[in-house]
Amino acid sequence: MDGANAGASASGISAGELLAEVHTGVATVTLNRPAALNALSLGMLEGLTDLLARWETDANVRLVVLRGAGDKAFCAGGDVRALHAAFTQGRDVARYFEVEYALDYRIHTYPKTIVAMIDGIVMGGGMGLAQGARVRIVGARTRMAMPETAIGLFPDVGGSYFLSRVPGRLGLYLGLVGPTIGAADALYCGLADVYAGAEPVARGELERLRPAIDAHFSQPDVAAIVASLERESRPAYRDWARDTVAALARRSPTLLAVTFEQLRRGATLPLAECFRMELGLVLACFEHGDFLEGIRALLIDKDNQPRWRPERLADVTPAMVASFFQPRRSSGMRIP
Repeated sequence: MDGANAGASASGISAGELLAEVHTGVATVTLNRPAALNALSLGMLEGLTDLLARWETDANVRLVVLRGAGDKAFCAGGDVRALHAAFTQGRDVARYFEVEYALDYRIHTYPKTIVAMIDGIVMGGGMGLAQGARVRIVGARTRMAMPETAIGLFPDVGGSYFLSRVPGRLGLYLGLVGPTIGAADALYCGLADVYAGAEPVARGELERLRPAIDAHFSQPDVAAIVASLERESRPAYRDWARDTVAALARRSPTLLAVTFEQLRRGATLPLAECFRMELGLVLACFEHGDFLEGIRALLIDKDNQPRWRPERLADVTPAMVASFFQPRRSSGMRIP
């Protein structure tokens, strides 16, 4: 083993939240917060950024492997509880997202092969790390999702890019509803490359539901999607449609409409522009308030009774949605 943690100064490494080693040309980084399902702190993001910068020019490193500690998760996302606390204490939260999005972009464009071992929970910020990897390996325990609308956010960390390029309307379904999918569905959607389970992967649900998803989620806006789902009467899809309507009813109405527009725009934007758009959107989410309310209701107080503004999808106007996409202050995000 050579060059393990030598010279590392990033807080994520010094705090033990990242473990790094290089052996026979393979650099391995372990996200090391298993009790928090390896949720990403700012120190972890900064540490991983520093490691990738160092390894890019290190002739001893040919391959980078990303993995999560423990047997439950690769990474369950960003540490949103810490972000909620920082914002309510008056601290600047923009830097977290600037560092995160720049890191995700770096992974997408890294000159050396990056392999993401995502057998376990991979959500939100974990998807940001995994989807930029050249090889994404899933297994029998993989549980993948972009559930951001449930907490008043949108599918960020590059979701504008990778969800909008999923076949048919599956990406819009995954972004709006946020269902958890397994290895088979991840492979079917093109969100994974290799299955490494002990047994052959079974056929997933999304392939079976694809005709209904493509039909209902091809509607011109979220209200029309809901209305289309409510009309579904075919026995093969009726229960799924009912459950999907119920799930959408629990989401932030504003962020459902914003997510619809985000993915519409993202489908034609290059990767860098997707991340720039998302940074403006996340700052707008803090201004609007549903993101903070969603974290409170689902993750802090856990009353599961978020008070969305507005409460009804019918009350979300085009002007409200457009305001999220207005230019905001320049940032220090390092994306070419």
